[in-house]
Amino acid sequence: MKDDYRIVLEIDDGENEVFEEVFLEKKLFLQKFDAYQKICIQCHDNPDADALASGYALYSYFESKGKEVHLVYGGKNRITKPNLLLMVKELDIPVTYVQELPECDILITVDCQYGSGNVMKFEAENVAIIDHHQCGMVQNEFHYIRSNLGSCATVVWDLLNSQEYDVNQKMKLSTALYYGLYSDTNQFGEMYHPLDRDMKDDLCKDDILLFQLMNTNLSLEEMQIASQALTRQEYCNEFKFCVIPSAQCDPNILGIISDFAIQVQEIETCVVYNPNPGGYKLSIRSCVKETKANELAEYLCEGLGNGGGHPTKAGGFIAENLYRDWYGERDFTQVMLERTKQYYHDFEIIYAKDHEVDIREFERYQKRNVLVGMAVASEFIKIGTPILVRTLEGDVNLVVDEDLYLMIGIEGEVYPINREKFEKSYRMVEGDPHMKIEYAPTVRDNIFGDVYQLMKYMKTCQATGETKIYAKQLQKNIKVFTAWDESKYYRGVVGDYLVVREDDFHDIYVVREDIFYETYDKINE
Repeated sequence: MKDDYRIVLEIDDGENEVFEEVFLEKKLFLQKFDAYQKICIQCHDNPDADALASGYALYSYFESKGKEVHLVYGGKNRITKPNLLLMVKELDIPVTYVQELPECDILITVDCQYGSGNVMKFEAENVAIIDHHQCGMVQNEFHYIRSNLGSCATVVWDLLNSQEYDVNQKMKLSTALYYGLYSDTNQFGEMYHPLDRDMKDDLCKDDILLFQLMNTNLSLEEMQIASQALTRQEYCNEFKFCVIPSAQCDPNILGIISDFAIQVQEIETCVVYNPNPGGYKLSIRSCVKETKANELAEYLCEGLGNGGGHPTKAGGFIAENLYRDWYGERDFTQVMLERTKQYYHDFEIIYAKDHEVDIREFERYQKRNVLVGMAVASEFIKIGTPILVRTLEGDVNLVVDEDLYLMIGIEGEVYPINREKFEKSYRMVEGDPHMKIEYAPTVRDNIFGDVYQLMKYMKTCQATGETKIYAKQLQKNIKVFTAWDESKYYRGVVGDYLVVREDDFHDIYVVREDIFYETYDKINE
């Protein structure tokens, strides 16, 4: 077992460089502000819950460092939404509406980018940016932008963790961050990154206040918008899904409409949308294991915008200019109906436990002698404990037994294997695997909530070459429900490989194309 571990990452110039799990950039970013005494934090105009929570967290951190701090927003309008007024009041968020910038040594814009159209531009000698939106400018050392995260609250929470600043010591602050994530991810339906899920799981919160905030969103006008939308649904009987157009409204209203629609007996999947400045906002729900809402969102938005979330709730955005380039003036509802039908036609479904493989279509391969990682679950978690393994590919639920091993691939991908198969396929070796990872996988104890960094318990192993596989490159997208987890599927797209172990024809899984080329060699017979 490794108590002090390091990960070797491949970088663009082909050389290897050793990094800590927490990258140096994140560790040092907030320390750059030690040189400034007067700090002003600015939210975007018409600040939402995410901007207020992110600004509040930074305010609290800098105040704890003895800084003179202001939290402000500008623009034409003051905050008027009832949930935001309640949030500011009950969580003691010290935000001020201003038309002139308070005296400061440095201005930090949060949940927005200095000079953008949604934030009042104040002249400042020194400017920093902390955000999670796509960057529209040349970045410098005072810009920290994580566009792959679902909320700016997650960005700030992660930065504060790097400084060992525990937001859970202040219930109002941790509740604000939780509500910021909730609001900016369409009620947790658009959490693209495991760090978003980590923050959601780790934060303490005032459940009574959150219940109030979550139920102070809807005006009478918005209730009318929701009721009218539900009468305009277009239903596809073949695949049991519907598409529902809505008038322009707050994104949370889309979530309310889709949450209601998915409760209808005949509807297994729904897509709700409304026009927004610059495009169309989507809210997607699924109540069947064969369709992950996040993957449907990605499919519908591919080439037109971006989408994601989690298996039952997801969302997306389609840019109007890209839509017009592809579809001209065609009706958006009809295009969504066609694209959703095509999604169902594009995927074959395999249930590994019952599937009969025709190996005549496959070729034999064996694993290369690359170094990979493994961890014995029972060495750090009690046998019988239900666990959640969290990776970039998604969450996997398992129960720890003495034979459960967790393999860690070259990009941090994790998959379970039992002791017998491991001993047939791998041998323990010295050295560190060469890994290219964005997010180090974690294991969560589903009873007590304890989180274990899997890399800390990682040992190094190498394929023996004795166990062979059959594999074929996919000519059609596929969903595989593996024998070890029948509740969730693993997706493979055209070009990826469908793999079957030679010694177990029901051990069927998908390997991404680039990873397959790096880890397997064809057997010439």
